[in-house]
Amino acid sequence: MIDSRAVIDANANIGVNVSIGPFAVIGADVEIGDGCDIGSHTVIKGPTRIGQNNRIYSFASIGDDPQDKKYNGEATRLEIGDHNTIREYCTINRGTVQDKGVTRIGSHNWIMAYVHIAHDVQVGNHIILANNASLAGHVSVDDHAILGGFTLVHQFCEIGAHCFTAMNSVISKDVPPFVMVSGHMAEPHGLNIEGLKRREFSSDVLKVLRQAYKIIYRQGHTIEQAAKLLETDAKQYEAVQQLREFILNSTRGIVR
Repeated sequence: MIDSRAVIDANANIGVNVSIGPFAVIGADVEIGDGCDIGSHTVIKGPTRIGQNNRIYSFASIGDDPQDKKYNGEATRLEIGDHNTIREYCTINRGTVQDKGVTRIGSHNWIMAYVHIAHDVQVGNHIILANNASLAGHVSVDDHAILGGFTLVHQFCEIGAHCFTAMNSVISKDVPPFVMVSGHMAEPHGLNIEGLKRREFSSDVLKVLRQAYKIIYRQGHTIEQAAKLLETDAKQYEAVQQLREFILNSTRGIVR
């Protein structure tokens, strides 16, 4: 059902079985996939592509201009996958030509109220962003990460897969996969064991990840030394290889 009080540009492309609430504004070059539910007073600007079966609650601002002084009206994009929940007052901006030119949100994400996702951010799948989490420009968040309420992530940081950040965490370095962090500034506090168990990581994998964590964080090694010590387990365990590659490829350095 599309409410008669919604304002929809003639150049928007609306799929089937889409619900759009009163006073929502859908701009030109916006594509909304089948089965989406757009709440009242939501504003969606283009170029924006939204996949299927997403629910966007009232007063969200989706696909507006990037908050970047370098932005000069270029036709950058926002792309959103399928089966996402985006709660009230979220703000998700398009990309900039200085980076990929596109902000991307994957699928099956739970994005709570007042979350801000800035220009050129890359969000994966099955991610939870709790209330008021804020991602600065050029941030990437990998699959299954959970960011606690009021988490702040500095521009260009990467949040690894299966991470957990406590509420009020302030993150200015990359967070390796599987790690829990908290504090201002954020520091590591072990592995996200409960989350990994829920995702059915085996006891063997958890054991080697614990050993890997100790090598990286508890034994005084440099990143290069830790990566060397992880080589053998990385050949046998994909999770260790993922962790090893992350710390080696980090450009900002990892939380310590």
